[in-house]
Amino acid sequence: MAVITFDYEDIISLMGKRIPVDELIEKIPMIGASFERRDGNEISIEIFPDRPDMLSVEGLARAMRAFLGIEKGAKIYEVAEPKVKIEVDKSVNEIRPYIAGCVVKNIELDDKSIASLMDLQEKLHFSIGKDRKKMAIGVHDFDMVTPPFVYKAVKPDEISFVPLAMEEEMNLKEILEKHDKGIAYAHLLEGKEKYPVILDSHGNVLSFPPVINGALTAVKEETKNLFIDVTGTDKNAVLNALVIMASSLAERGGKLEAVFVGESVTPDMSYREMKVNVEYIHKISGMDLSPDEISEALLRMGYDVKIEDNKIKVLYPPWRVDILHPIDVVEDIIIGYGYENVNETLPSSMTFGSSINHDRIHDTMLGLGFTEVFTLTLSSKEKEFEKMSMEEKEVVEISNPISSFHSIARQSLLPSLLEILSKNRHNDLPQSIYEVGDVISDMEQKKMLAGAKIDARAGFTECKSIVEAILRNFGIKMEVEEKEHPSFISGRCASIIANGKEIGYFGELKPEVITSFELEYPVIAFEMELSSLSKDNQYN
Repeated sequence: MAVITFDYEDIISLMGKRIPVDELIEKIPMIGASFERRDGNEISIEIFPDRPDMLSVEGLARAMRAFLGIEKGAKIYEVAEPKVKIEVDKSVNEIRPYIAGCVVKNIELDDKSIASLMDLQEKLHFSIGKDRKKMAIGVHDFDMVTPPFVYKAVKPDEISFVPLAMEEEMNLKEILEKHDKGIAYAHLLEGKEKYPVILDSHGNVLSFPPVINGALTAVKEETKNLFIDVTGTDKNAVLNALVIMASSLAERGGKLEAVFVGESVTPDMSYREMKVNVEYIHKISGMDLSPDEISEALLRMGYDVKIEDNKIKVLYPPWRVDILHPIDVVEDIIIGYGYENVNETLPSSMTFGSSINHDRIHDTMLGLGFTEVFTLTLSSKEKEFEKMSMEEKEVVEISNPISSFHSIARQSLLPSLLEILSKNRHNDLPQSIYEVGDVISDMEQKKMLAGAKIDARAGFTECKSIVEAILRNFGIKMEVEEKEHPSFISGRCASIIANGKEIGYFGELKPEVITSFELEYPVIAFEMELSSLSKDNQYN
């Protein structure tokens, strides 16, 4: 989740009503955020991934105005007719095909608003843009260039310009090799014979997306008019990011002006419509809310509402890119109604989970000299497959991950254990760690027990003894069969067989797997299904 930091007086000026700072801090979490800290007038909050529209103080102020009843209902931003055109050359079709733009006139900027703008830009790069892969944003001093603009692809040494944070001209190839941003994002253009650029009518370079803007259009406090470009490989990501940027600048008093992009016009600031049955709202929320209560709750969340028969017709703003299904509307109804107003109820029936004795597992592992660790259930393809010498297979991918390091549901606990060992490689050996946690393997969720030990003398026989000791403590007789596993040394890996069924595996990890996690000593490891230790399977 992303953290935004803002000045108390700044958000109060944007909200248009003075709210005591303690009350503001108390109310913000009720709209779907988490208070982090306060340092004088500086407040930091954590924004949940489903609300990218609140990744700036401007977006947060807009949401809080409606939520607190200062300005309920739909916020409308006027968009002037387009005067500027972006010509899109077909040469970008196979590189970075989508572009959108907007002009923002008569904006008043200072240090705080510029910092907020740039912070929002980077947070959108990170979230919606997947670190600029799906989309990247350029913010320019509009008065420094002359439209119409052209978006096209050129050869790496065909065009030179002065990039941001530099004083000398560089061609595109040199930027990718020498500029900090070029080095960081060169992989996004790897294998391309041409690179995309945005030029004005005089050939001035506005941007080399998704890498860097030109120094010519750098935004300063004196800047009065802005041009925003968004380019990318995902059309929805491009359009959504532009709407969020434009609406945030409009909150600062900027006047929006649309832009012709080929035959299209951007940004589209019109409200979207969705109908939700009242019975569905009652069923999901568990509350018998009246149409008026539903309407009031939605107005507090920035919607416009119309009641038609037994349906609620909602109009929601374009910057609410998280609204995809009626369930999202119901969630907003509950937030708008107020969590503090929801009555607590006990479950209508009692259920019981599996009879796995976690304390017994912990005592067993502790007795064997293992320390328990807890790692994230989200991982990456690099860690799960590449580093483990595994072939990539179908996985559960996160549609809007916080980072590329947390983009899939993990397949195994072992990569995370090896990562923990890597971070502790400066400590003395031996090191033995274990974890109990969920994985999604072969598209099925399973709870697993896994352990790893690193030591100069660690070997297959010791690992077999550890696994035998665990199963013995649960009254399970173990058999082993030779197993070929891509992460383990051939001939030094075995399946764990209990009651004729494979419940896990163990052995010595391959040297290339060990070194991929920057480890230098032998590692033994095991992983087994936790359900195999439960009473339900008669292992007691």
